[in-house]
Amino acid sequence: MVDRFERFSYAISEISRHWHKLATEEMEKYGLKGPHSVYLLTMHRYPEGITAPKLGELCGKDKADVSRMMSILEKKGLVTKEGIHQNLYRGVFKLTGEGKDAAEHVRKRVSLAVEIAGKDLTDEKREIFYEALESITLNLRQLSKEGLPK
Repeated sequence: MVDRFERFSYAISEISRHWHKLATEEMEKYGLKGPHSVYLLTMHRYPEGITAPKLGELCGKDKADVSRMMSILEKKGLVTKEGIHQNLYRGVFKLTGEGKDAAEHVRKRVSLAVEIAGKDLTDEKREIFYEALESITLNLRQLSKEGLPK
């Protein structure tokens, strides 16, 4: 059992470390950091705009992180806010033209990275892998909320 835990922990840690390194390298072109890529990619899927609470939910981030990231992306000219400007949680964030270009660039680079990272997997193994990751994520999310059973 310990061997499985060690292999699992090491693999997740390695994937995360290398993924964040690649994301950081890509985002440097825009004067941003790796975590901004998640926001750009998520917003890219919502061309009509997205609210801060929905963005936080989809990115797995809290209000403070969403607020900080949107402020940075607005200052860089990649995002605009439409609606009530005094309140972050009313209104909608949209990518600007420059933001759409940046998001599309990042999306293409991410697709290439995922393709290369999984090049040795058959379609069947890839499908099983993603299903397993989703299951592990959901189970760990539940455990982190409820705690381990006694």
